Amino acid sequence: MPLEHTPTTAAPASAAPVATHPLAVAPVTGPPSSVDGFVREFLNNLNYEQGVALSSSSPNDRYLALAYTVRDYLMARWLEDQRRQREVQAKGVCYLSAEYLLGRQLDNNLLAARLTDIATEAMAACGIDIDDLRQLEVEPGLGNGGLGRLAACFIDSLATMSVPSTGYGLRYEYGIFRQTFVDGEQIEQPDAWLTLGSPWEFPHPEAAQTIGFGGYTEKYDDEGVARSRWVPGWTVQAVPYNYMVPGYHNGRVNTLRLWSAVASSAFDLRIFNAGDYAEAVRAQTFAENISKVLYPEDSTPQGKELRLQQQYFFVAASIHDFLEHSLSPDFDLANLPDRVIFQLNDTHPVIAVPELMRVLVDEKGMKWDAAWAITQQCFAYTCHTLLPEALEMWSVDLLGRLLPRHLEIIYRINDEFLAAVRERFGDDEMRIRNMSIIADFPERSVRMAFLATVAGAKVNGVAELHSQLLREKVLPDFDEFYPGKFTNVTNGVTPRRFVRLANPGLASLITEALGAGWTVDLERLRGLEAFAEDPEFRAKFAEVKAANKRRLSDVLRTRDGFEVSDGHMLDVMVKRLHEYKRQMLKVLHIVTLYEGIASGRVAAADVQPRTFIFGAKAAPGYVMAKRIIHLINAVGSVVNADPRVEGRLQVLFPPNYNVTLAERVIPAADLSEQISLAGKEASGTGNMKFALSGALTIGTDDGANVEIRQLVGDDNFFLFGMTEPEVEALWAKGYKPSDFYQADEGLRRAIDLIASGAFSGGDRSTFEPIVSNLLYDDRFMVLADYASYIAAQARVDAAYADQDAWTRSSILNVARSGFFSSDRSIRDYIDRIWHTPPVL
Repeated sequence: MPLEHTPTTAAPASAAPVATHPLAVAPVTGPPSSVDGFVREFLNNLNYEQGVALSSSSPNDRYLALAYTVRDYLMARWLEDQRRQREVQAKGVCYLSAEYLLGRQLDNNLLAARLTDIATEAMAACGIDIDDLRQLEVEPGLGNGGLGRLAACFIDSLATMSVPSTGYGLRYEYGIFRQTFVDGEQIEQPDAWLTLGSPWEFPHPEAAQTIGFGGYTEKYDDEGVARSRWVPGWTVQAVPYNYMVPGYHNGRVNTLRLWSAVASSAFDLRIFNAGDYAEAVRAQTFAENISKVLYPEDSTPQGKELRLQQQYFFVAASIHDFLEHSLSPDFDLANLPDRVIFQLNDTHPVIAVPELMRVLVDEKGMKWDAAWAITQQCFAYTCHTLLPEALEMWSVDLLGRLLPRHLEIIYRINDEFLAAVRERFGDDEMRIRNMSIIADFPERSVRMAFLATVAGAKVNGVAELHSQLLREKVLPDFDEFYPGKFTNVTNGVTPRRFVRLANPGLASLITEALGAGWTVDLERLRGLEAFAEDPEFRAKFAEVKAANKRRLSDVLRTRDGFEVSDGHMLDVMVKRLHEYKRQMLKVLHIVTLYEGIASGRVAAADVQPRTFIFGAKAAPGYVMAKRIIHLINAVGSVVNADPRVEGRLQVLFPPNYNVTLAERVIPAADLSEQISLAGKEASGTGNMKFALSGALTIGTDDGANVEIRQLVGDDNFFLFGMTEPEVEALWAKGYKPSDFYQADEGLRRAIDLIASGAFSGGDRSTFEPIVSNLLYDDRFMVLADYASYIAAQARVDAAYADQDAWTRSSILNVARSGFFSSDRSIRDYIDRIWHTPPVL
């Protein structure tokens, strides 16, 4: 396979000398199975891939050579698994996702391949501290939030469970953005994660797919059969980059295939020679925009068009790739459902439905009904939201201009679907309008969630409550029309990354107590319940948490210049910044505590010492979310500097929260903030990661919080706030947030302090939009849940005062959270939706 390498960089003259290992650099055959073998392979890669000697190598040279060595070890199994899958032709999963939040790859691959100890000793033998190389790895900019992290967890579990699968997505050149703060405000900068190259990817330009856009359709006669063909106006090349996805200790290596966009004809020499250099590369620039950034800002028509281009680009390339390279030459496409299930991870990949129909009908010559029967068995749809604005819709005008044949196919799917609805329910025009894939208002648009529901063999929500609300509130007519189509698969997280790698101290303690095996059978954590009553085990557990806090403190000091106060409860809220997640409710809690101290009504000594840690990015066009980030930082600046607080409260907001930082923050947390308005969070996965690391949850009955509370027990969970039916009842009654402001003195003082300019240098206008939003809009009912939240935080203070009892609850959270393994989620998908057995 062709490889992409970073150009050699010589070490500066002042670089510290590196010890020379006595072993020769002759290449070895097969993967290294010993320290000496690993050293040979490492030196071989350093010499012949990086083109430098060990003594003159730069730190980046050494990191890349180490990565290549680990990659080479996995490669033989990867190639064998690909060969065996082609030979066996078993049914597999094609996971279609717009993002994969992978995190760093080195340690994950070392762990999966049982190479951690060997690699550590081998680097030491060469005079290299492997920890120094770990710090050089740049996290791939391929995802943003929970959707992308879930996709990464799922492909990890699929490999660990030996299920044939390929993850398909986009190779973003700059990811979403790198977040910095200037005067407390979010500033977005390009995340140039590929600057020094990625040693984990394999480019395959020879396997590029040609993807069309625009143009027109035409009718023609095919031996008496009327057919359509699409004549694209322009094309783009989709170049695949493969990543290996190793299973844990089972030798299985699956594939993540990401597509990069390049122009079909990137350079016009005639125009260049005429002196118009910009025009000569215009096609290249236009094409490469498709895979430039994750989720381009779509408040403009150009941004909307680019998003749709991205979505079609990667799913079209993926479908063609599977049909061309995974099926035997003589495969009968009538049997396609026996070979593949395309899992649609939210609405972003749903344009794959008309694309498969176009391929089967227009390119393969199938009859419409036969192609539609196949398509309906080859797709399944995961819905990740309950928010109407998050259920994608594309205007008919845009679709018709960018993908004219696909719009024709969607119209026919809709016509036939509505005919079936009329046949069953009669001419109920309100039902027809409610169920139509084509919406007429506010503009004529395609409802992608409806299209996915009509086309999918199954539709699943991602937590019990979410799935219930999906059936009853979001898509009730479809649930009635398709009995049995809707199901639930509660999300999960991989214990390999989020316990074994992120929390090694806890992992060792679990293994000491329960023995090996829990990493792939997380329900074994139930065995820790008995240890919660053991004082010696509680002491060890508390020391692990303390060590994790010290580790986080070191990271934040080095990374951001933050000093984390000793002896504080770590109260953590890390998640995408969105109003429904209610970071604003957390801010009001902090301001309430601060106002009590600043006013003299509460003695600082009587306040439980807490460090509040936030981590979040706001979408570039999301103005209110960015204002909330500004407010959090402004509150932190004032609270942290006020001597009256006596260091009892601390607010930290490290910028550019990502998986790498999450792996340090989550194991150190004492309290997990999961405080979304009931009925708005689909599931959450951060809540699961915190519980698995022993943080106690304060949360509403929303998303997977419901299942966490049921499993860990009410005594080990701080519940507050309205239930989803209570939220609906208050909306129906007529919610007036100002009434709650007037009725609650503590709330009034907190909001008035923000409005006074106390956190903005006396400028009352800075945060006036936030105050007005709370008092006169507040569509996520922050004020309605404030009193209940403050009361729950008082219970947190009381519980934390008894450290031994708190530790006992932490242990029980770990012991009872084994259900939230992504391995269990994948088993549910296999049993309920995919029916894809392992291939051993």
